[in-house]
Amino acid sequence: MTDGWNWRQPDGTPATAHVPPAPGPSVGPSAGPGGIGGAAPSAWWSDALHDPWRNPGTYTEVVVKAPPLAVSMLPEPVTDPDVPRPRATGPIFLVTLVTALLAGALGGALGFAFAARGGAGGGTVLGAQGGEPAPMQQRRPDTLAGVAQRLAPSVVTVRVNGGGGSSVGSGFVVTADGYVITNDHVVEASSGRATVAFNDGSVESATVVGKDPESDLAVIKVSRSGLTPVEFGDSESIAVGDPVLAFGTPLALANTVTAGIVSALDRTISAGEPGGQVRYYAAIQTDAAVNQGNSGGPLVDGAGRVIGVNSVIKSLAVDESAAGNIGLAFAIPINQAKRVAQEIIDTGKARRTVIGAQVGGAGAGAEGGVRIAAVDPAGPAAGAGLRTGDVLLRLDGRVLEEPTDLIALVRKYAPGSVVTVEYRRGTDRQKASVTLAADAK
Repeated sequence: MTDGWNWRQPDGTPATAHVPPAPGPSVGPSAGPGGIGGAAPSAWWSDALHDPWRNPGTYTEVVVKAPPLAVSMLPEPVTDPDVPRPRATGPIFLVTLVTALLAGALGGALGFAFAARGGAGGGTVLGAQGGEPAPMQQRRPDTLAGVAQRLAPSVVTVRVNGGGGSSVGSGFVVTADGYVITNDHVVEASSGRATVAFNDGSVESATVVGKDPESDLAVIKVSRSGLTPVEFGDSESIAVGDPVLAFGTPLALANTVTAGIVSALDRTISAGEPGGQVRYYAAIQTDAAVNQGNSGGPLVDGAGRVIGVNSVIKSLAVDESAAGNIGLAFAIPINQAKRVAQEIIDTGKARRTVIGAQVGGAGAGAEGGVRIAAVDPAGPAAGAGLRTGDVLLRLDGRVLEEPTDLIALVRKYAPGSVVTVEYRRGTDRQKASVTLAADAK
């Protein structure tokens, strides 16, 4: 029995002489001659690991050479049709780049255009960028601006020199050949001449045709044709609350327009200097701003039709020269003004409407009224059956409280008009129809 190290072949040769060296790398450490790192001899039997007689301390080297794999044995690649394939990013990037460049170019062009339109080459633009404002000639005729524009050529400034001074008022054209209505108190100091200035700045001399001091109306004429006359409205058809515009030259400020409403109708007032002419008005009251210099100018409705002649204001000032607007202005109704102006143009003077009775103080009792002091036997009152002592309560529904009320309301009507009078005789209340007449003077 041997441990394998001295064992020989039957022919006496060592066992390792017939074992060819195994190709390939060694497995395990080498312990052959030459020490560490030297070439180690290979075991000469192939099943050395299973040799029951092998010395367990002996190093062995076992080489197992794997058979080569044939190409046909390699697994074929398998592709899952449901797995999403990655998209090519080149075209998407190109489209995005082109779009960004186009958007930047368009934005720059628009910005330059807006800056050029605003007159700034890159500065700060203030305010919203709205559309172009409509030119004045395109204002709708039913707007306040449209009315003001349409009336402007027909409104004039009237200047008068005389009596040691000068005055400035207003007026408006009523015929194409140059007739102009104004107030009597505007031209009362005139020696028969005046100067008229139009809204375009042109100036013409004017002649006083005639005037009616009691109704405070006058007519003057300029030597010019082709003028634009105003359109007349109906002062009897207006109502409290209707919108109005007042035109004129307040405080010498030509071509001024103010707006307001009709505040009251048939506001009876009287005005005049002490010892001078007393003027009576059954006026249209308005809160449109009217000041000195507006006198004689037109008061128009929302459609641009003249409904009154601005004439008087109320003021808290004691001195008339310091009086100013406090929202209480009064205009002569255009129905009265047109009638008076027509008579002045036709005859040189105007008729005065009368009722044929003189009135005294206020009537007694809660109903008030005005008492008749005398009756003209041939006048309208006597013809209607009125007597001295009767108390007149209403004239066409307008309440009478002062003698001025009766005079102002009668003057508003044309001669020949029929009015209803409510009166009290003793304790009886009665009505009568009175046909007004023209004064014989």
